[in-house]
Amino acid sequence: MSEAFSLDSLRTRMKKSIESMKGDLAGLRTGRASASLLEPIMVDAYGSMMPLNQVATVSVPEPRMLSVQVWDRSMASAVEKAIRESSLGLNPMAEGQIIRVPLPELNEERRRDLSKVAHQYAEQARVAVRHVRRDGIELLRKLEKDGAMGQDEARAETDRVQKATDEAIAEIDQLVAAKEQEIMHV
Repeated sequence: MSEAFSLDSLRTRMKKSIESMKGDLAGLRTGRASASLLEPIMVDAYGSMMPLNQVATVSVPEPRMLSVQVWDRSMASAVEKAIRESSLGLNPMAEGQIIRVPLPELNEERRRDLSKVAHQYAEQARVAVRHVRRDGIELLRKLEKDGAMGQDEARAETDRVQKATDEAIAEIDQLVAAKEQEIMHV
């Protein structure tokens, strides 16, 4: 087998796409509080934009409440503003260095919207996995054309690439179905 082609490296790239999608899905709001919900929020801190987790600690004291402990008291208003202006539809309440973020019930329309967003994330991940497959198959064709790999071996490796792609897409479908179930569950 040629050293220029590695099915493991293709699988690793596919896994990275899936892990990226998992992070995106974790940021989608469901009926339950989760500290990861606030991860994508950027705060204007000391003249530059910083992730919320670099200026505060997020905890879940109750099932429908997030607590944001700001490390620097002067940053509390900026953190509160960033949470309020995020697309999550949250209404934070500042109490000194602690910001409480109650999570309201999701209505049916908002649940459907979140479900659509989850499916968009899944489609982006599927496209990324297909790009990895395309790169692998193009490399195999080039190796076969250059004579570095026989036709039978190239065909067998192409089948393995397709199998890895099918497995990755099945995992993506499973993850998005679970997230959709979590979102739609009242």
